[in-house]
Amino acid sequence: MLKVKSIAVLVGTLFILAISSNQAAVAQSTIFNVPTADAIGKEKVHLEFNYLLQAPAPEAPAGATTPRTSIYLPRAVVGTSGNVEFGTNVSFVNTNGTGRTDAFFTPNVKWNFYNNEEQGVAASGGGILYTPINNRTGSDTFGMIYSNVSKKIQATYGPRLTAGAYGIVGSTDTQFGGPRAGALLGVEQPIHPRASFVADWVSGKNGFGYFTPGVAVSLPKNSQFKLGYSFGNNTYSSVTNRDENNRFLFVRYGITF
Repeated sequence: MLKVKSIAVLVGTLFILAISSNQAAVAQSTIFNVPTADAIGKEKVHLEFNYLLQAPAPEAPAGATTPRTSIYLPRAVVGTSGNVEFGTNVSFVNTNGTGRTDAFFTPNVKWNFYNNEEQGVAASGGGILYTPINNRTGSDTFGMIYSNVSKKIQATYGPRLTAGAYGIVGSTDTQFGGPRAGALLGVEQPIHPRASFVADWVSGKNGFGYFTPGVAVSLPKNSQFKLGYSFGNNTYSSVTNRDENNRFLFVRYGITF
């Protein structure tokens, strides 16, 4: 079973999530957990819903309820001038058998400060604030800053590669539960005009540290469905903080207006 602080930081990871649509038509803002170098267009509005289910479920003593965690995360993003987007998220984390639901609020901003379509190169930076709404004991308010760069290979099914770094402010290593800085890596590989293999990795054995492979399928009316599976970086660790239950089925649907 995930600890409350670990769940809070996991939710923080998910708060990075933003829009995704047809790669050929609409800029993307995330892969799964890693931001891309894109931003939503001016006067565009994106609505999104993410659902994560701890899978497989942790083992429970005989006769006890399985303490399985589910995360429900709606999100809204608005594009403004200057290639800047603002997002707002509210998430709800429920664990069976505990009678507890934790809620979190996270405003965020992202700036796509460089974009060279001819060269297929873009760069961005952003900031995110994480704060609990209820059950604040043991859950810190802190911030995250990040920057990244992406390169799109100019070919019919050329991949886009993303690399960057993140840092945590307003928290210590002990409070945060691990390293407060790390790398961001991602790949988007089209396999069909409306489908792509996508994967990303956030380094660090902390609540942000996950490897998530999956697929993205573009749907009508500027919408998209994504399905992935997140492996915590400590899932296969040989150290004492190994957590084989730190894995989640990841489902997302988003639409842009």
